[in-house]
Amino acid sequence: MSTSGQEAGTENSPLLRRHVGHQPDSIYQATSSLLEDGGTDTLGPRASFGAHFDAIPVEKRRLGVMSAVMLIFNRVIGTGIFASPSFILRSSGSVGLTFVMWILGSLVAAAGTAVYIELGTGLPRSGAEKTYLEFIFRRPKYLVTCIFAIYVPITGISAAAGLVFGEYAIAALDLAPTAFNVRAAAFICLTSCLILHGALLDLGLRIQNALGIFKFVVIFLVAGSGILSLLKFPGFAVGPEFDPPLSFSSWDSFWEGSDVGPTAFVTGMFNVIWSYIGYSNANYALSETRDPVRTIKRAAPLAMFFVACSYIFINIAYFAVVSKQDILGSGTVAAALFFRNLYGPATARASFSHTILSAIIALSTLGNILSVFFTQGRLVQELGREGVVPFSSLFASNKPFGAPLAGTSVQYLSTIIVVLAAPPGDAYLFIVNLASYPMVMFNMVLTGGLLLLYTAPFKAWDWNPPFKAYKPVVVFFFLANIFLAVIPLLPPNRGFEVYEHLPYWSHIVISIAIGLLGILYWFVFFKWIPQRRGYRLEQETVLQDDGVSRTVLRKVQDDAAH
Repeated sequence: MSTSGQEAGTENSPLLRRHVGHQPDSIYQATSSLLEDGGTDTLGPRASFGAHFDAIPVEKRRLGVMSAVMLIFNRVIGTGIFASPSFILRSSGSVGLTFVMWILGSLVAAAGTAVYIELGTGLPRSGAEKTYLEFIFRRPKYLVTCIFAIYVPITGISAAAGLVFGEYAIAALDLAPTAFNVRAAAFICLTSCLILHGALLDLGLRIQNALGIFKFVVIFLVAGSGILSLLKFPGFAVGPEFDPPLSFSSWDSFWEGSDVGPTAFVTGMFNVIWSYIGYSNANYALSETRDPVRTIKRAAPLAMFFVACSYIFINIAYFAVVSKQDILGSGTVAAALFFRNLYGPATARASFSHTILSAIIALSTLGNILSVFFTQGRLVQELGREGVVPFSSLFASNKPFGAPLAGTSVQYLSTIIVVLAAPPGDAYLFIVNLASYPMVMFNMVLTGGLLLLYTAPFKAWDWNPPFKAYKPVVVFFFLANIFLAVIPLLPPNRGFEVYEHLPYWSHIVISIAIGLLGILYWFVFFKWIPQRRGYRLEQETVLQDDGVSRTVLRKVQDDAAH
């Protein structure tokens, strides 16, 4: 049983098989060829475009629109919504310019969402950037996969979120935070996430969705309370002992203090755009999504609409209740000031209220970690299904609990190492930045590749997905990613230093070096050794015991081939 790849030698054959532009029966036939040696046809008579792109059994497609929405919503909104408004205000200088930044950020996020919907509907398989880059950049064969495989353990690190959870969980228990108990709480949190998404998948999804709904309800209540205060609704007045919030009292006060200098504006926009990162999260799990084309077209815009509304209305609430001077000068997260001003002077200090706010932030962070663990586990599994990484069969497997435990463990181990071993300060911050910068590079290259698919030289790629973003939108997103890639290369202003002792560009240099390591891995194992030993690698697609297909690389001696 095989589909060994008769196109292996052609210039236009992708590393991943796809069926874009074919009729449904072509998809059915392509998938059925995997089952010709006794496998069970899981497609049924109503196979449709993209629904069974890679022969994943129907019973393994657990994600519907709600789960996909929560994958994105939980990934984008973590703790930043409670603290970011303070930082953005410091960069902008005024409430008015702060809203300009958040609106511009939402436009960038909307463009990114459109790009990923196009890619997801054209290639409805798990893996997101990995899958799309492999399709666009097909030569040298396996190169993109090798580079991506080296980056994955790094980009999946959730150490920052784990430690934030630990800090607020300890605060919710009314304990004094120490290095030991914060890391212990982070360890328990991360281990629980591994168990939920590696062994108790259905329960993990229910908890993940419930946390997303809880987070949205909290944001709705906070935003609603702030707007009622702005409208002078009885019972929602700011206490007289606090500075009166005047940001919305007049047009002049709304724009008072605006810093239109390029440095401050760029710094603010950089952080706003990062606050929206995560719109691609559902794309990592499309192989486990019911009717993935229809689902991603509905879920991604809906999730990002909720995200944008959450950011805009939570900012309105904060500035309606807390004075600009208080936010800039207190050093306290805006959410704590909001509760203090609206519900009395004891709110920010009282043990009960402090516990509630800490618990809310901890649960919000937990939802973020769960969503990242879920999708990163599928990304590692996709690498295993390509057969390019060591122990591919292990990482491709859903054994023993019907979930990618081995794939999820990769992210878990890399995160735990950072949480437990990395000292605070420059070393820890360096690792966090190292996990972030490659994502920008992948987005930049990927969006540039999508623009190439529109050109005549790539006509043979037959790119005709069910959804297409407007080309100006793709160009806008491409430029936004160039912005995110270039800004960290510029020397920071005084007071905005990235590190205390390390050069500000250190994580960028190491990020590039890791990519070069991926190229070296490809050259040694897929070019140099095969040439020296006189064989070539050919793909063969097989079915695992769980009904999921994966690729096996076979060595074919050149002499035998001729």
